[in-house]
Amino acid sequence: MNITTKQINTANATVDAIISKEYIEKKENALAAKAAKDMKIDGFRKGKVPAHVVKARYGEKLNEDARNEAIREVYEKALAELNIDASTIIGEPSVTKFKEKDDGSIETEIKIALRPEIKIENYKDLIPEIEQPVVEDSEVDAKIKDMLASSATLKKVEEDRAVVSGDHTLIDFEGFLDGEPFKGGKAEAYTLEIGSNSFISGFEDQIIGMKVDEERDINVTFPKEYHAADLAGKEVVFKVKLLEIQEKVIPTDIDEETLKKFLPNEESPTEEKLKEEVSKQLKAEKLSKIHQEDTKPKFVEALVKTYNIDLPSTIVEQEIDMSFRNALGEMEKEEVEKYSTDVDAVKAKREEYRSDAEDSVKLTFIVDSLAKTEEIEVSDQDVMQTIYFEALQSGQDPQAYVKQYEEQGLLPAVKMAIIEERLFNKLFSEK
Repeated sequence: MNITTKQINTANATVDAIISKEYIEKKENALAAKAAKDMKIDGFRKGKVPAHVVKARYGEKLNEDARNEAIREVYEKALAELNIDASTIIGEPSVTKFKEKDDGSIETEIKIALRPEIKIENYKDLIPEIEQPVVEDSEVDAKIKDMLASSATLKKVEEDRAVVSGDHTLIDFEGFLDGEPFKGGKAEAYTLEIGSNSFISGFEDQIIGMKVDEERDINVTFPKEYHAADLAGKEVVFKVKLLEIQEKVIPTDIDEETLKKFLPNEESPTEEKLKEEVSKQLKAEKLSKIHQEDTKPKFVEALVKTYNIDLPSTIVEQEIDMSFRNALGEMEKEEVEKYSTDVDAVKAKREEYRSDAEDSVKLTFIVDSLAKTEEIEVSDQDVMQTIYFEALQSGQDPQAYVKQYEEQGLLPAVKMAIIEERLFNKLFSEK
């Protein structure tokens, strides 16, 4: 076995090897002899199966295993020769060449990705100046007005009038398809805000004008993309009875009870304290927006431009592959077919993503290095809580959501995103 190793830079190493035919055969014989000890074949006692019989039956599999074992040995010898610490290796080695020559030997090339050496100094000097946002009194008043609206209570309308848009109604209803009631189409004393568009299109509009105790048939058509296939695109009739009309009662004064509701942790809540807290909240929201839309992009651009580090070529290629796959998913059928047959077109298209891919990989290593310097830590529990919260916000089952992330191998990406967010928040807050 002839091995040549080369440390290209702090992030990349290559291994070139020629594995002789004899070496592969030797491996095959050893594997066959080992397998023969436990193999059961009619006509032979256990442990007495000749190696040549095993090779005759399982030659192709033995050859494959022998080649894989030889590659593994090449890799292990290369690491020893290069004196590479296993903790610096990123991912699995990439076998970029595996060619069988005329003499039966195998010519192979292996690329090894390493965590690059990074030295980042004076990075805080790259954080742009952050202009402190100003919160006007009118914004505070508007926010408090919204808070009062959100805390509004519903009051029964006593006067004899018809439903108008904006009313809350209490209704009984039952849906019928072709004269027969359908599953999930019935409810009693159901509260529906008219104008909320929470029901099928056209339903709420037909409630307008009804009076208490009035019954009405409402004709609607389910959307074609409706989740229940038996109802999708179908015309149905809902028999509706209006039980009660309710309207919102929005507090006009901030009384003591309202103050306690808005400031539950204050022993002696006051209107001035409420305005102060609302002002702080609005300022924090504005500052967060500035960080996301201005400070962070400028800081990231400065980091990528200022610091030069070696990048693992295999990781960059993986990033390019991901960008290309994402692009394919948004292309028209004809364009996808073009790339499925035109190798040169694929190469050219992939190159369009190289610069962004390199910046993305570089930023990942920079953020990782800065997070260690700034002692930013994210536990597995933090990752789970983030995914759970995301699932709850989108109305999905948290456990199924986590499983989906695990199966797609996205947990490391989520962890990195949390690290990045905490790192930038810390640096910007200090600035």
